[in-house]
Amino acid sequence: MAKMSSRRLLTYVACLSLWPVSLLAGGPDPAANVLACMQGRQSCDRSRLTLSELTAVVRADHARNVSECRDARAGCDPSTLSGPEAIAVAVAGHDRNVERCTDGLGDCDTSLLTRAEARDVAAAGRQRQLADCRHGIGTCDASELTEAERADVAGATRERMVSDCREGTGPCDRSQLTRPEERDVALAERRRNLSNCMNGYDECDLAKLGQREAIDVDLAQHARNMAVCRSGREACDYSLLSPAEVAALGAAERRRNHTACATGRGYCDRSRLTPAEAAAIPVASSIGGQP
Repeated sequence: MAKMSSRRLLTYVACLSLWPVSLLAGGPDPAANVLACMQGRQSCDRSRLTLSELTAVVRADHARNVSECRDARAGCDPSTLSGPEAIAVAVAGHDRNVERCTDGLGDCDTSLLTRAEARDVAAAGRQRQLADCRHGIGTCDASELTEAERADVAGATRERMVSDCREGTGPCDRSQLTRPEERDVALAERRRNLSNCMNGYDECDLAKLGQREAIDVDLAQHARNMAVCRSGREACDYSLLSPAEVAALGAAERRRNHTACATGRGYCDRSRLTPAEAAAIPVASSIGGQP
């Protein structure tokens, strides 16, 4: 009994010695709390801050509020700004409004612009409209353009149409093309069709190929099919292969089957091995294949 009481006493002492450690381990981290307060998070407990930490947190709060006000965010409290800070915020707000009006992006309050700024914004808007007209973006109101600007837009529109005809990327009005432009467009179309046929694309029109082009396309199609057949893919068309190509593919398949049976990796058909090959390769090596 005495021996048991000694063990129990030692156990109690050990538990009591670890109790303060467990309390410290389970308590909140002071450094993490300071960081949460500095970042303005809800988990901040200011009652646990020292005087110097609280001072730093108050400064961080103020700096964050100044940033919120400069960016016109909802968290801004203008009543806490100093005179110089309020002026800086007002300047930042004015500049931001001028930039938005000039770029035509975001909310723009033209009533806050000076006369000079309003003229600059109007000029920027006109240049933006002219650029949109030249590039065919949106609806172009030509009535607001000068005669020179309308001529410039008409020239840009025609260049874009010719480019679309040449590249096949947009509406093409062939009646508007000159004879040299018609020749360029026809040549570009022929080259594009040949490329599509050579690569086996659906946009290929075999009827538009010349004799030499048709031969080249046939050779490319044959080579592409041979590559597919060599890789064993489903798209292989064996009817397009010559007897020599069929024989070459058969030999390659026999080598693949022999390797699969010998290594035990891949599909093995032992019935296709020669008697000498079958005798040299144990059945265990080709387990999972054909008997």
